[in-house]
Amino acid sequence: MSDAATQSGPAGLDPAKFRDPDTTLDGSARASVDLKNLGTLWFNTGTLCNLACANCYIDSSPTNDALIYLTAAEVDGFLDELDRDFQAEEIGFTGGEPFMNPAFMTMLESSLKRGYRVLVLTNAMRPMMKCADALLALHRTYGGKLRIRVSIDHYSQQLHDLERGAKAFERMLPGLDWLAGHGFHLSIAGRTFWKETEPQLRDGFERFLKGRGIALDVTDPERLVLFPEMDADVDVPEITTACWDILNVSPDAMMCASSRMVVHRKGEARAKVAPCTLLPYDKGLEMGETLADASAPVKLNHPHCAKFCVLGGGSCSVA
Repeated sequence: MSDAATQSGPAGLDPAKFRDPDTTLDGSARASVDLKNLGTLWFNTGTLCNLACANCYIDSSPTNDALIYLTAAEVDGFLDELDRDFQAEEIGFTGGEPFMNPAFMTMLESSLKRGYRVLVLTNAMRPMMKCADALLALHRTYGGKLRIRVSIDHYSQQLHDLERGAKAFERMLPGLDWLAGHGFHLSIAGRTFWKETEPQLRDGFERFLKGRGIALDVTDPERLVLFPEMDADVDVPEITTACWDILNVSPDAMMCASSRMVVHRKGEARAKVAPCTLLPYDKGLEMGETLADASAPVKLNHPHCAKFCVLGGGSCSVA
């Protein structure tokens, strides 16, 4: 990590950082990550959501359509290229709330029919339950190939609602219970910005889930994912090529070594490929209109690259 990157105070991000794609503030070579294998292709179905969370990294809300709804035809076009030219294992759907996209169930079925494992990120509230019959039919056909990850920011109602709004916890519970009761491959996404250690958080989630009769191995990092926080305005070090050895971290472990995300920004004619799920808006980091275009190395020129991925060890994918 560059010396200049460690000199800024915690009050805010030094505006001179993350400007040059090739070098850090002190002139060191910026780290980059090669695409080792496109194991997971993510689709952001659109930023519209039934909630407006306090700290949503993508600013999803009932009114934010900065990323418009993907169409089933757009998804199929990228899946055709994926089938033809890559060896992916997993398709991921995120938003916004994916179940609000009118074409989502068509996208979901198309991905499953092609043989992919599919991971859906949801808040398990009313938009999901409106699709319950169709979702259950897919579960009965494809079993564990269909995986649902429910966002539960904290195992307590008080702190979950602090992030997601009054009664959000209460309104999530029926969907969570429905998924568990029908035997879906279920996982939970929590957050780590509470004043608790990881073991304390895992113990708390275990108590909460057992209290509802839900059997889930909270020690499995795929079944209970605890995400580090992201704030692009908080000061973080830039990642140089020397950081891999200093931190004993491999670039192959980064999310962008094995995944890409498709987004369609409002006002643009075509969907584009972003390096990962965390950077849907940054046009300077977009990678083109095809998966082939997006096979280039990713230069770690954003605070999320440093805090969430390299230093935080975060990843949205299973693969």
